[in-house]
Amino acid sequence: MFLISKTFEFILLPSNLIGLLAGLGLLLLLLRRPRLGGVMLALAALLLIVGGWSPLGRAALLVLEDRFPQPQLTEPITGIVMLGGAVDTRITNERRQASINEAAERITVVAELSRRFPQARLLLSGGTSHARPARPLTESAVARDLLLRLGVEPQRIELEERSQTTCENAQQSLLVAKPRVGDRWVLVTSASHMPRAVACFRAVGFTIIPYPVDYRTGGKEDLRRPFQSIGDGLQALDLAAHEWIGLATYRLFGKTRELLPSP
Repeated sequence: MFLISKTFEFILLPSNLIGLLAGLGLLLLLLRRPRLGGVMLALAALLLIVGGWSPLGRAALLVLEDRFPQPQLTEPITGIVMLGGAVDTRITNERRQASINEAAERITVVAELSRRFPQARLLLSGGTSHARPARPLTESAVARDLLLRLGVEPQRIELEERSQTTCENAQQSLLVAKPRVGDRWVLVTSASHMPRAVACFRAVGFTIIPYPVDYRTGGKEDLRRPFQSIGDGLQALDLAAHEWIGLATYRLFGKTRELLPSP
């Protein structure tokens, strides 16, 4: 299922789809099908211009990032669940140095929250980030090492290292956390990923307080700000498509009960 979902997503990501259409157009031209080949190339060019220079990617991200507001945590909390996605286990393995990515704010925010709530449990959820790792190194293990460097006490950190998808994050985190009635658990993940994460946690009955981080948009004013390059626009569009495809497929296959959960 993991490989099937990754293959499906690979084909539908806008930047990949543009490349596939352009490649198909060139192939058709070589096969002496100029009309159909020209149509494919024109469609690829149109998608490249619209996806790379228009505010479409930012608009799609904005809907996701504004879905759950930042909570005001004024009462004690039971624990914090941080989802994987902030580190690259393959590069970490090869370079023997922790490799973080643009979602690294998940780690820094958890470190900050751990100081604000010294009694809270810290649960890091995330297995291997690749389908067939030669040397299994989990995202949770790498994130744990980074949190230790930021001064978090090792005895507070719990690991969930079996999950590979967001819904598996929710299922496995529930088994590790074993929340009781009245517990207050905070969920930390990227703002654009939060709707999909909330849908998965609600589906397994794990009540959480969404704490979105790692924003990629500044607000509606970003819709009027041009991208520096087509690559930047496609990157935003790919990230938004990744989340919207995930929301749709999880709902389609019955893994969640909501297409776009509300606060």
